[in-house]
Amino acid sequence: MVDKINSPANIQAMLQTIKKHEAEVKLGIQEETIGKAEVPQPSFLQSVKDAIGSVNEAAQASAIRKTAYEKGEDIPLTDVVLSMQRSSVAFEATLQIRNKVLKAYEEVLRMPV
Repeated sequence: MVDKINSPANIQAMLQTIKKHEAEVKLGIQEETIGKAEVPQPSFLQSVKDAIGSVNEAAQASAIRKTAYEKGEDIPLTDVVLSMQRSSVAFEATLQIRNKVLKAYEEVLRMPV
């Protein structure tokens, strides 16, 4: 039984099957990429600006809802509390990321040259 598995003919058949599947996969990848233009990736600076902008928008939305609720407009208290919590969590996450980046920067500065 083991002799049949390790026979040269069986090994050749397996290699041909593997090569055939590899060619099919390569052909499939080429077909998927044809006609698709490369989408430019945003820069690190743009990503940071977008992240800080979304945190700012959450804070502004929270403030607007809070003010509207205080004026007596028809806004459920749960919506106000949830928007305030979202804003708080977003700000805390941003603050923690900033602290980690500063810590990494300080470690790089302390590295001997």
